[in-house]
Amino acid sequence: MNWTTLRDYSQLTSALENSKPFFVFKHSTRCSISSMALNRFEGSNDLEGVQAFYLDIINFRSISNQLALDYDVQHQSPQLLLIRANECIYNASHNSISIDAIKAFL
Repeated sequence: MNWTTLRDYSQLTSALENSKPFFVFKHSTRCSISSMALNRFEGSNDLEGVQAFYLDIINFRSISNQLALDYDVQHQSPQLLLIRANECIYNASHNSISIDAIKAFL
């Protein structure tokens, strides 16, 4: 997986200006469930051409909070947000994160 590590909310600016979808995977480095979800997601991911952002919510919780406000989604971890044209078109957490579900929105 070719992740862009999200360290500043402004990193999303160019992705938001583009009409292509992108996703943010919110991960807690202190949570074994989050680690399992990330490993399962990376192992099954064949979403080539979709920009992928990785967000460590322990170190960058303010970015997670801003995403929750901007897209009216409750913060969870692990969580995946699929965003297109500045709208969150899919979000899932924990074991509900599904490559097939994401593909249905692309």
